[in-house]
Amino acid sequence: MSWPEPLSVRHQAWATPLRRPRMSNDEDARPGISLTNRYLSRDGVPVIPVSGEMHYSRVPRERWAERLRQMKAGGVTVVATYVFWLHHAPKRGETRFDGNLDVGAFVDLAVATGLDVVLRIGPWCHGESRNGGFPDWVQHAPVRHRTDDPAYLELVTEWFGEIAAAVGDRFGRVLGIQLENELYDQPQHLVTLKRLAREAGMAAPLWTATAWGGADLPAEEVLPLYGGYGDGFWVDADAPWDPTFRDHYFFSHVWDDAGIGADVRRAQAIEAASGGPRTPSEEFPPATCELGGGMATAYHRRPRPSALDVAAIAHCKIGNGSAWQGYYMYTGGTNPGPDLHESHATGYPNDIARLGYDFHAPIGEAGTLAPSHAELRRQHAFLSAFGHRLAEMPSSLPDVRPADVEDAGTLRWALRSDGESGFLFISWHQPHFPLTVHHGARFTVSLENGDITLPSKPIDVPPGTLARWPLNLTAGGVTITYATASALTLLPGDIPTLVLVAEPGIDVEIAVSGTVQTVTPGLSPIRFGGLDVLVLPAETAGSLWVVEDGGRRLLLTDDELQWDASGTLTVKASKPAEVRVYDSTAGAFTAVTVPQPTAPMLQPVTVERLRPAAPTVPVSYGKHDGRPSAPSPETLDELAAVYRLRLPEVAADASRDPLLRLTWAGDVGELRVDGRPVTDRYWDGAGWTVNLTDAGYRPGAQVTLHLLPLAAGSCVSLPVEARDRLAATETQLLALDSVEVLARTITTVDLP
Repeated sequence: MSWPEPLSVRHQAWATPLRRPRMSNDEDARPGISLTNRYLSRDGVPVIPVSGEMHYSRVPRERWAERLRQMKAGGVTVVATYVFWLHHAPKRGETRFDGNLDVGAFVDLAVATGLDVVLRIGPWCHGESRNGGFPDWVQHAPVRHRTDDPAYLELVTEWFGEIAAAVGDRFGRVLGIQLENELYDQPQHLVTLKRLAREAGMAAPLWTATAWGGADLPAEEVLPLYGGYGDGFWVDADAPWDPTFRDHYFFSHVWDDAGIGADVRRAQAIEAASGGPRTPSEEFPPATCELGGGMATAYHRRPRPSALDVAAIAHCKIGNGSAWQGYYMYTGGTNPGPDLHESHATGYPNDIARLGYDFHAPIGEAGTLAPSHAELRRQHAFLSAFGHRLAEMPSSLPDVRPADVEDAGTLRWALRSDGESGFLFISWHQPHFPLTVHHGARFTVSLENGDITLPSKPIDVPPGTLARWPLNLTAGGVTITYATASALTLLPGDIPTLVLVAEPGIDVEIAVSGTVQTVTPGLSPIRFGGLDVLVLPAETAGSLWVVEDGGRRLLLTDDELQWDASGTLTVKASKPAEVRVYDSTAGAFTAVTVPQPTAPMLQPVTVERLRPAAPTVPVSYGKHDGRPSAPSPETLDELAAVYRLRLPEVAADASRDPLLRLTWAGDVGELRVDGRPVTDRYWDGAGWTVNLTDAGYRPGAQVTLHLLPLAAGSCVSLPVEARDRLAATETQLLALDSVEVLARTITTVDLP
């Protein structure tokens, strides 16, 4: 049979020799940590860190430990956080570091959980906060902000001194410090900030700065960090899907992103770079701090990225040669007070919700796991198991690549290889303009030790495919020439187990010693000499967990798992729990005993409408710079429907960690407990979950829900499903479809 010529790629060696920058080696050196221009190493072993953003000041202190465990369970190895000046010092001379502002305690807890820490100290942070994180008294000071103006530096010196005192000797356990944020044309100011931070007593092996938008950074002084969002609130409501978003669904060696925060840069007249080199510089490896773990919701534009949207971008960055995967946000939260958000009223192009900062993150505002948590944790398990090999592998792009972001026919794939072995990455997904099946794919990979052609016959690649196929992977004395299933992890043992996950709609082939075997995925391994290969069915992908502490273990469950540095396993379930752990000796999954609930998990809520909404709401509440403005709190009070929610008894049982789940439609929603707003949301078609314990609900408290209708003629940008629902109404949209309380069981278990 004659088949078309395979798609081809040739391994390209590193473009520059291995270099060790001054940072972490000569400056702020710490035993065991060393940075090269290719990767970070720990105790001499290359690693690919995974950082996730969590803002301690936006999360109740009593939730920090759990959120950190949830991050760890997702494969995150580094927690990054802004230190918002605005949150700590609303008035000069009244700086606070207590309660959920205790940054020192947060560092302690993160380290105890087994996570590294990066502090993003600003002083300007952004993070959708008012004034970019400047307190009003700083914002209104007669200084030239974000420059070397001595009057401004005097304020910064005071603030840095307060941070240094609050963190104290814990800087000996801080991995990195970010200076400023999204500063594009002030390289000398970054040098000054670094000097001031060091003089205040701050130090870390890594000093970082955001590099997107063609930022001019001081050579050798900061590690450039990049980002990548598949959609964003910062473009206009009527703007199409921008090429700066679309770029991230392709494999590329351009790391800059001209789009992030471009609306703010317009006022600064900054020209974004059109492209970048293969690596950001000869001094540093390609690294990110802001891959979109989700997306914030502005009033005028309300993107709602899917789990696959989030995972596809992260997957492409790994294939592109990423040496550090960093997400913003990884954990959502709630502003620690009203009016701390960026808004039209404070001169920003966007109105962000006053309180809720869910961000559609893998861990939401309520502490619930989004589907993206499962999509990403498989990638992170792969990085944990194979990162020491992958870090030594440069990225190579195929001979035939997509012509531009409109190209929906050319397959998107890349290679990471050291010349002898590697991984083939395929990404065949994008939002808004769905891809169709790519027919007849076959690949020839040219390595230094010969060519590998796979699979044995052409395959069809379904849309939604995110694959990472091993090539010449050796384990247990056995070399897998290729496998057409994604590498997940490698379990230790007298006979190690290579764990692969099948791709939906693609047959699994494993080639060993010149023999190609078609494998039916299942829950039992196939033995190849001194190596077991476990090929899991595609439908198990969302249920996979790899526990890294106390030895690497593979678990299978639809429930939530958490663990700390000791490896103690906690199961949080909203239904009768079923957890299985893989026993590599027996080559089978065995059940873990988990106590089962005796009380109902899901209970209805009685809803009483106290006041109907206004019969007609405005199509617009005004505009700022051409963008629709959010209604004021006074407008919400005047026009919104008000509902009293009579919650069941379990809603006050903190031991059950109860959730209030709302399905609704409209414009703006706000939840109040005894008249106090506790969180809010702009409607984008998604459900709304509120953690009742975090919201401060207690027995006898009055809970009211305030929902503002959305006018049929509104020009806010909505996801297509929400837009269709709005289009079906003639006047205005308001619906409260369901209200319920979901209780959970939380159990600590021992693994067999």
